[in-house]
Amino acid sequence: MKSSISVAILEDLAEVAEGLKTLINGQNGMECQHTYSNAEDAITFLPHHPTDVLIVDIGLPRLSGIEAISQLSASCPQTQFCIFTVYEEDEKIFQSLKVGAKGYILKSAPAPKIIEAIQDLYHGGSPMSPSIARRVLDSFNKPNPLPITPRELELLQLLAKGLLYKEIASDLNITTGTVKQHIHKIYEKLQVSNRTEAVNKLEKR
Repeated sequence: MKSSISVAILEDLAEVAEGLKTLINGQNGMECQHTYSNAEDAITFLPHHPTDVLIVDIGLPRLSGIEAISQLSASCPQTQFCIFTVYEEDEKIFQSLKVGAKGYILKSAPAPKIIEAIQDLYHGGSPMSPSIARRVLDSFNKPNPLPITPRELELLQLLAKGLLYKEIASDLNITTGTVKQHIHKIYEKLQVSNRTEAVNKLEKR
C-alpha cells in the first residue's frame, strides 16, 4: 500500500502555488514535489512525473486549466484532477467536469477543506465546494436547458426584446460583427434559421 498521496500543482501565481505546496507537505501521508506555472509545462512534464492528484487553476497564461486537463486525461489516466479556482460560472464548472475533473474547489475554501478534498479525491470521491455542488444539482432541475453559453443566452434574451444588432452591441459593449457571430452560433446550436424560431425556443425552455 502507498505510504503517501502524491500531489502536483498547476497554478500560475507563485505565492498561491507555494502556499498550497507548504500546506500539503505539512500533512502526514501527503507530499507535493512538482509545481507548474503554465499548462504547457504540465502537459510536457507530468507524464514523466506521475502523480495521484493534480490541483489545477483554470485561469492560466495561455492554455487554460480546462484545456490542460483535456490533454492530460489521456496521457495521465491514473491522475485525479481537482479544479482550484475563483470561478463559479456554470459554463466553467461543466466544461471542467466534462473534460475529466473529478473535483471543484474554490480558492476561498479553508485549508482543512482543501486537504480533505485531496484525500476524498484520492479515495474515489468527487469533492466540491458547497456552492459548486448546489449549482450542479440545480442544473438538473432546470426545464429544458438550452445548449448555449450564459453569454449567448444573455444575447438571445436581448434579441427576444426586439433589439437591433447595433443596440445589442452597445448593451454588451461588443462590436456588431461579434453580435452577428454569436447569433450565427446560437442559430446553429438551436438548429433554427431565424430570430422568431430562436425566440420561440427560448420561451419554451
